Amino acid sequence: MTGPTGQTGPTWPVGLEEAFAAYEQALMADDVPTLDRLFAPGPGTLRGDAAGLLVGHDAIAAFRGGRGGAPARRLVETRVQVLGEAHAVVVAVTELLRGGRGLQTQVWERQPSGWVVTAAHVTVAAPALDDRVWRVVGAPLVPTTTTDGEGLLAGEGVAVKDLYAVAGHRVGAGNPAWLAAASPEPDHAWAVARLLEEGADVTGIARTDELAYSLAGTNAHHGTPPNPRAPRRIPGGSSSGSASAVSLGHASIGLGTDTGGSIRVPAAYQGLCGLRTTHDAVPRTGLLPLAPSFDTVGWLARDTETLRRVGEVLLPTHDGPEIDPSALVTVPALLALAEPDVRAAVTGFAERHGADALDWRPEDLAGWLVAFQTLQAWEAWDSHGAWLEPRLDTLGADVRSRFERGARTTAGEADDARAVLAGARAEVDALVGDHVLVLPSASSVAPPLGPGLADRLQATRDATMRLTCLAGIAGLPALGVPLVTAAGLPAGACLVAARGRDLPLLRLAEELSSQTRNIAGPRP
Repeated sequence: MTGPTGQTGPTWPVGLEEAFAAYEQALMADDVPTLDRLFAPGPGTLRGDAAGLLVGHDAIAAFRGGRGGAPARRLVETRVQVLGEAHAVVVAVTELLRGGRGLQTQVWERQPSGWVVTAAHVTVAAPALDDRVWRVVGAPLVPTTTTDGEGLLAGEGVAVKDLYAVAGHRVGAGNPAWLAAASPEPDHAWAVARLLEEGADVTGIARTDELAYSLAGTNAHHGTPPNPRAPRRIPGGSSSGSASAVSLGHASIGLGTDTGGSIRVPAAYQGLCGLRTTHDAVPRTGLLPLAPSFDTVGWLARDTETLRRVGEVLLPTHDGPEIDPSALVTVPALLALAEPDVRAAVTGFAERHGADALDWRPEDLAGWLVAFQTLQAWEAWDSHGAWLEPRLDTLGADVRSRFERGARTTAGEADDARAVLAGARAEVDALVGDHVLVLPSASSVAPPLGPGLADRLQATRDATMRLTCLAGIAGLPALGVPLVTAAGLPAGACLVAARGRDLPLLRLAEELSSQTRNIAGPRP
């Protein structure tokens, strides 16, 4: 019988063979208008792949218009199953020209305008290494240094942010020029060594935004790691690779850093738990700096129990009294800084756990953020300016603009910023006191990929840093716990405690998580 390449099986309904062939031709030509015409209009049309499910013609069209075409392929085998006069299923085996086979299944419907796809599912061969997530990976890359198979973290796999020294490997810092100039590290970073000593394996070295100077996760050189909890949205940075590795299930622990929110933001965007530690609580030996006044060690996990066990390995053991859940407080003026859907989710979390509201009005917050960003930029240039000055063109546009700001910042401006931040630190300390402040981990859910992303990301960064800078200014521990908005997207509540209360904060989060499970029942 006749039909597309490799066709076998029953006769095609009249007109469907031609519609399928037109679809294949349009797909290979990236003919978006034709592809849009061949997908059924309306909110019920479906398209799914490994990244997730798109619902509705408009969402599918937006995705297709922004992806830049599909990989070149050929049809190997095609089968049709007729379901009735107006419905049929087409299953096609495909072979990518770059190697590997895939499968697509489409439900076609005969409408007055002709045959159109009402539902489609696409699979392709999984890459051996997703280099958006990993720079290098092993099975494991570095085994635990324990010899008895025991330890508090036995059996756990760690995705190490590409800022930490891993003995025998170079630090790449998310930038190819940096990696090319780097030499293999002679020793593990302190935090990496401790995790290995307690039974964990290093699964691999995970991608980071360039020199950790971003909150987005959209690396200009290596691409954007996937966000499986919010498909086709950004993963959050700069601990983006570590977060995606944990969210994807490739690792159980993501070792990262947090200077201005780089643990808390990806945790919120991807439905993870994450801790930014008290400044200087965990040694930064073997960690590439960004802004040393604010840089902290942090980590991510899928649950609070794992998050707490990592804390028991990395944090000082003398940590003070437990934190009672009655210590939770909110500040309405800070909640108001988040988008309505995130604000509602965080407010609901706070109310479920009996948080009181404090009447604190941060009139100087805008000035504090400017001072934070000024000193951060000055320290970032102080850390890396000598190397970067002749190599600024190796940076992505967004990160380059921040380093260029640092190059323009004077020592006097940095001193003025320090003076502003000293006053801010005292005020934040007084606000937190013996409380645990509950505020949004990020101002919004993860922004969607697509046209205009660069402009949207700058506005999102500015809005989120009004919230994340508070813990950074005061050097406080900040723990993100996952929430879900009314629309089903990941968000985060951030618990901020006084300096040095990291372990009690971890145990509190675990207790609150247990209470939530008891109320809501097991997760699906």
